[in-house]
Amino acid sequence: MAPSFTKFHGFGNDYIVIESGELGGFADLGEFARRICNRHYGAGADGIAVVSRENDSGADFRVRIFNPDGSEAELSGNGTRCAAAYVHHKKLWTRDELRLSTRSGIKRYFLVEQAGPGKYIFDSELGQPGFTSYSIPMLTDQPLEKVIDYPLAVNGDLLNVTALQMGNPNCCIFVDSFDALDWRRLGPAIENHKQFPNRTNVVFVRVEDRHTIELRIWERGVGETTASGTCSCAAAVAAMINEKTERSIDVLMPGGRARIQWREDGEVVINAPAELVYSGDWLS
Repeated sequence: MAPSFTKFHGFGNDYIVIESGELGGFADLGEFARRICNRHYGAGADGIAVVSRENDSGADFRVRIFNPDGSEAELSGNGTRCAAAYVHHKKLWTRDELRLSTRSGIKRYFLVEQAGPGKYIFDSELGQPGFTSYSIPMLTDQPLEKVIDYPLAVNGDLLNVTALQMGNPNCCIFVDSFDALDWRRLGPAIENHKQFPNRTNVVFVRVEDRHTIELRIWERGVGETTASGTCSCAAAVAAMINEKTERSIDVLMPGGRARIQWREDGEVVINAPAELVYSGDWLS
């Protein structure tokens, strides 16, 4: 039986959402992700979100995120938001509050608006950031309580980086202009840097003013993406702890604008959409 799937996107960052019961014939979900995410020989996506009912953890559904290279991610802000849109779209869930179990813990999604057929806007709680070098994880000579303005050696150059855990590892580099450095070349070099044992997302951040930042994103296991929920939250928090912005800001990405708030209770909340692209059957 051909598994059925539905594709959603958040700011152009696209995810194939599929229920776990559809995947009984696929023992290796990493290999399945590699095949279906291929943009020439598959359906094409920045990842897959595998959804199942959850009864034991206090969540309503469980979501597993797989990257196009077959690796499993701890969390994807856009991927889990697409999964939240899916369960609403399929009428599997009708309440405004939804709890999703991820490898990074339980996250809450609040449906703010259904802005049209297949378009859903959520306030998503993506958790509290971790700042220690151990929590990221990042290998440093001495354990660090915060990794701020850290000189990272990359291809013979020293880049001052701010790194943190936002459901997954993130390394942020502040720039005055995206044209001032070859960020597409630096992205994979930093993603696979020996000081990040689990690899890392890489976010290049331009601060426009106290209320707005702009990003270019190199996502772990994916490459260049138009948007990323966890990367945008990490970049926002990085700007805040470097005292460059307020604690509620707009984040501009090539795919669109998200609103991110770092609440006083430590929770990071992103306001952003997930939009239906199409549904299909995987016949391969």
